[in-house]
Amino acid sequence: MGKAIGDTLPLALGVAISPVPIIAVVLMLGTPQARANGIAFAAGWVVGLAAGGAIMLAIASGNATSGTGEPETWVDVLKLVLGLLFLAIAAKQWRTRPQAGHDAAMPKWMRAIDTFTAGKSLGAGLVLSGLNPKNLALTVAAAAAIAQTEISTGSEAGALAIYVFIGSLTILTPVVLYLALGPKAERLLGGVKTWMAAHNAAIMTVLMLVLGAKLIGDAIGGFSS
Repeated sequence: MGKAIGDTLPLALGVAISPVPIIAVVLMLGTPQARANGIAFAAGWVVGLAAGGAIMLAIASGNATSGTGEPETWVDVLKLVLGLLFLAIAAKQWRTRPQAGHDAAMPKWMRAIDTFTAGKSLGAGLVLSGLNPKNLALTVAAAAAIAQTEISTGSEAGALAIYVFIGSLTILTPVVLYLALGPKAERLLGGVKTWMAAHNAAIMTVLMLVLGAKLIGDAIGGFSS
């Protein structure tokens, strides 16, 4: 199980470092329905990530290794493709970054966060964690990495749970801070939101470069073994 956790840890951190969802949850915590919407968004995020991971793991489990215990070639091909995709995303993020002195454009739906109900907040969390292309790709890679270790079903579930927990920390933490400190947390969270919005392109570029390099390196290692 330790190897599965180690292999998926960088991928879980890639999920956790998601500026747009972090900004979204901080904005929700500044609305009149902060408590209900913040909790609903965090719940949707965890459920969406866990459901996506469970589905991917069910598909990969038992199919990631051959009868001799060696990793199947398709897993390394998948890692290579995802790694190259992340490098392409990094290049796009850098090319389309805002020019100096200009604010980064946020998704239009964020302008309506003040009107969100708990149901809409739950749905937003589900979509941003489970259907976001970056998170989906990382979850596919994580499920394949867990399946490759050939651990028991219970250990696979444990490794996936840790992946989901780490991937959710940056969403859960603002909600916990708000529940603990109330309005006193708004200044701290507001500073985080401002910084993330200003550096979104740089954060995503570096993140995609690191994850892309990791996946490509894992794939090359798998091909040569």
